[in-house]
Amino acid sequence: MKQQFSTSWKSSVQRRKQHKYIHEAPLHVKHKFLSTNLSKDLRKKYGKRNLPLRTGDEVLVMRGSFKKKKAKVSSVDLKNLKIYLEGIQRSKKDGTKVNVPFRANILQIQSLNLDDKERSIAASRKATPKTQKIQNQVKAEKSEAK
Repeated sequence: MKQQFSTSWKSSVQRRKQHKYIHEAPLHVKHKFLSTNLSKDLRKKYGKRNLPLRTGDEVLVMRGSFKKKKAKVSSVDLKNLKIYLEGIQRSKKDGTKVNVPFRANILQIQSLNLDDKERSIAASRKATPKTQKIQNQVKAEKSEAK
């Protein structure tokens, strides 16, 4: 692997090269590393399996000691690829509270923060004919409910 970051580099079995690829990736690529699974109802609604996390999304912790806890994303650390959640803290030995860092792969998005127009466009983009059919059914159900 070269010194500079290469988008054409595919993969390697060697962990040191994988680590180097992740570490040297530019921020727009690292943002994609923070993609997280959507809940089943969001999958049905948007026709996607996962989306990159953003501040304000509500997530469910799927593994670890904080399993089954729901919380909002308070901040996203792109440099270290860590996510911090509101209200989930750990107390240090001296008594101070510290936010617990999470990796994106153990979280599941329960509700999206759609304050940004770009985000809502990105969520509904790339719908295949099959998923468009499902989205149309969901819209029809909503209009019948009104």
